[in-house]
Amino acid sequence: MMYRKTLLGFIGIPDMKYYASLFFVYIVSVLKNITVMAVICMDQKLRIPKYIDIFNLAFVDLIGSSALVPKVLDIFFFFYHPYILYDCLTFMFFCYSCLSMQSFNLVALCYDRLIAIIFPLHYQAKVTHRFMFSLIASFWLFNITAALIAVGFLTRLSYCKSVVIDSYFCDYSLMHTLACNDRTPSLFIGRWFPVLIFWLPLVFILLSYVCIGYALFKVITVQESVKAFKTCTAHILLVAIFYLPVMITFTFSGASIHPNARIINMSLTSVFPPMLNPIIYVLQTQEIILSLKKIKNQFKFTHGNILLIIRKKSRI
Repeated sequence: MMYRKTLLGFIGIPDMKYYASLFFVYIVSVLKNITVMAVICMDQKLRIPKYIDIFNLAFVDLIGSSALVPKVLDIFFFFYHPYILYDCLTFMFFCYSCLSMQSFNLVALCYDRLIAIIFPLHYQAKVTHRFMFSLIASFWLFNITAALIAVGFLTRLSYCKSVVIDSYFCDYSLMHTLACNDRTPSLFIGRWFPVLIFWLPLVFILLSYVCIGYALFKVITVQESVKAFKTCTAHILLVAIFYLPVMITFTFSGASIHPNARIINMSLTSVFPPMLNPIIYVLQTQEIILSLKKIKNQFKFTHGNILLIIRKKSRI
């Protein structure tokens, strides 16, 4: 029998009226990520390996927030929602695939900075378009496979009756704890999935910055060290914004953290990093700023020529 799952959503959370602002945050996020993707596609100078990562990050942020935020707003406005199990699992697959891909995308960006600073003379040979495309494709394949395995093990679980999930989406840790049959494999995956998807990438990033710091320490002048480190500031901000709330959510199990705290933390994690990522990279990356100015000037020039032609024709 296919029992329905009820998502409680935001019931019991104080001051939840402010969650309506998530809609405006989501719109800003969509517009900014589309802008970053469009700028990278339109400017030939930005078609380098580094911006393949940034384009993919903007794409993942766009897809991830679009998969989750509409459901947040749907439950916020209409409250209780019953769902068939497989609909719930499909929604979970897209959410976790995009969330884990964000983590590995930060690894790709970190690798780019690591090679650029420690091996600057070999950067062009090591970080090529082919290598970066292959790296991003392998990350996508790994994350999709991992999400499919995690979701697949949930399909073998059975529920004695219709269950209520105290969240706004089918949270893995909450779903396998409600099962009636043996849930050992799902429990194992629930514990090791965050390690593979979040902890190992974070450890790689931290070790990379230890190596970068050591390399900059050996640089003769302080000015050169500061100049090189400035190229990493955008990435460091992205890492902090993404990993801090994610670690709070996925380090603790569903029983270790209050459901309301988990709901608030997870919803904010799904909304604010996708909105802030393009802002950080636009402000910290001179090439994107110059490209935006160039596109703006071209638009003004084209718009001015069109108005001039219209005026001439009206006089005739």
